[in-house]
Amino acid sequence: MVIVRVLAGSVQIVSKNKQKVRLAAGLDEHGVLSDESIERGLVCLRNFAEKLQDIPPKNIKIVATATLRLASNAPDFVTPAETILSHKVNIISGEEEAKQIYLGVAYTSANQGNSLVIDIGGASTEIIIGRDLQPLYLTSLNMGCVTFMDKFFVDGMITERGFKDAVSEAHAAIDAHKHTFLCFDWEQCLGASGTPQAITSILVKQGINDAIRLSYLYQLRDECIQAGHLGALEIDGLVPARQAIFPSGLAILIALFESLSINNMQISGGALREGILYGMLENYQKSDRRQQGINQLISRFHIDPQQSKNAKKLSSRLCQQMCKLTQYCDLDTEVVTTAAAALHEIGLHIGFKAYHEHGAYILSHVELTGYTSLQQMMITDLVRMHRLDIDLSVLKNYKPSLQTMLVNAMRILRITIILINRRKGDAIPAVDLSIEDDEWQLNFSVDLKRLHPLIYTELTHECWLQHKAGWRLSIN
Repeated sequence: MVIVRVLAGSVQIVSKNKQKVRLAAGLDEHGVLSDESIERGLVCLRNFAEKLQDIPPKNIKIVATATLRLASNAPDFVTPAETILSHKVNIISGEEEAKQIYLGVAYTSANQGNSLVIDIGGASTEIIIGRDLQPLYLTSLNMGCVTFMDKFFVDGMITERGFKDAVSEAHAAIDAHKHTFLCFDWEQCLGASGTPQAITSILVKQGINDAIRLSYLYQLRDECIQAGHLGALEIDGLVPARQAIFPSGLAILIALFESLSINNMQISGGALREGILYGMLENYQKSDRRQQGINQLISRFHIDPQQSKNAKKLSSRLCQQMCKLTQYCDLDTEVVTTAAAALHEIGLHIGFKAYHEHGAYILSHVELTGYTSLQQMMITDLVRMHRLDIDLSVLKNYKPSLQTMLVNAMRILRITIILINRRKGDAIPAVDLSIEDDEWQLNFSVDLKRLHPLIYTELTHECWLQHKAGWRLSIN
């Protein structure tokens, strides 16, 4: 159960209650939901019902998904549930669930181009291709981490045979649709909550700031098999609540990566609940989620809007020039660079001294709407490194392919912040970036030393700081 309020255009979660009921564990081979499973669900709803009394009925929406779609005796649960909640329970179709999951991802993660979205639930897995807020093709498969747990990891035993059988059955389910998905040239793959989120938490806990890759999934599979039993499964970063269903969800995810030739997956900011919530709200259908997220933080932490705009505009221009001159650009380059530029002064909310460190602290503890968790990590580190000495140790937390991008973004951001020093748009000196081999050169159309002596002095010092970091920067 999620409760939100809209305040000054910002959607704020004010309450979130989650209980692990696992209804799907009560489904037998005939699709009958056990009395024990039904009672677990009703106990949960009795706990939730109290808070619904304080919310206008028109502002409440209750949905049920795969387990109650599959259960032949679904009314045995739904009828008492509606009595307890005093509201209708909507059992949505697999297609509707997939659509709402996609919208939840799109609202919170600001998809770029064609996106592949995957959500592994307890009894179903949704796969969706879409662009912006429009799902283009979607399917819901009757396989999930709870049903696979009961089928392939009986009595909690984790075996190589069980993993192979689980992956094989997932392949069979996916293969009926994979050719349609492979026809789309998607630009990013996003995982919605559940197993992907659990894996990301493991990677972060182990100091790996990266997208999910198949090599990581294979390593985790081997660790699960080595554990031998769900009760003995101890992976650094895996929370106890997901321990029992982790191997089964992992097997499904491995099959998805293999069947759909997924190179990497990032984590979205939302899924089904967010899709339903934002769908209930007006004026969010066509809003720029990333700009909305930045604007919320600008307002909340009293950032100078004009200075933020100046930084974002100049960093975007330099970033585009850099991308034309090098091969080190991808979808995230300009996204994270401009966001860090727009938010670089967020730490002033605490104080000027070490405000870059204050800013990084704030960004690591707030939600940044429209950005994936990996993007927010990079934005946080860029804000931390946008001034003073350059500490390259932060790069060790990223894969080599991301390190180069992060270095270029860092260089652009540091240059940008110096050039907007006077805090007036018409006082920013016009600059063009040229790059030859590994040397960056800033070309100015005016006599920078004479007309902007302070900026010139700070840029000269920046050239020295970048030289110490092993980078070459010059002023012309």
